Amino acid sequence: MKPFPVKSDKLDVRGFDNRQVVKIAQDFFKALMHKTKRQLYIRSAYFGKKKIFFTYFWKHLYQKSPRQRRIRIVYLPCAIELIQKCRNAPDSMINTSKEIEMFHRFTGITKEKELFYVQIKENIKTDRKEFMSVFPAKG
Repeated sequence: MKPFPVKSDKLDVRGFDNRQVVKIAQDFFKALMHKTKRQLYIRSAYFGKKKIFFTYFWKHLYQKSPRQRRIRIVYLPCAIELIQKCRNAPDSMINTSKEIEMFHRFTGITKEKELFYVQIKENIKTDRKEFMSVFPAKG
């Protein structure tokens, strides 16, 4: 799978504590919220301009440790650009515990040549897609 090169910069959070980093990310989300009427969503190029919602993102993020939260939040602008513009096929797998769910993992690369992944959960029955997570590649 070929990584999608993004032009967006990662969030610059050097010198901030973890609470301030979350505040920076929430401010970034507020700017996106003004573009939609009800629930926050963005349209995906790969899925034929269908909506990708963000209802699970914060819930999933707060299940992680503060250190992991900080690492993941930094890639948020890159993840949003990847979802909006990437047409590369993701790695897709059906959830073994819930067979009506499918996970799609897209690969991206930043300007600094850092590899990261974006995971989207799809409910096969309703065709609803949720942005689950963004995280850097290990190594």
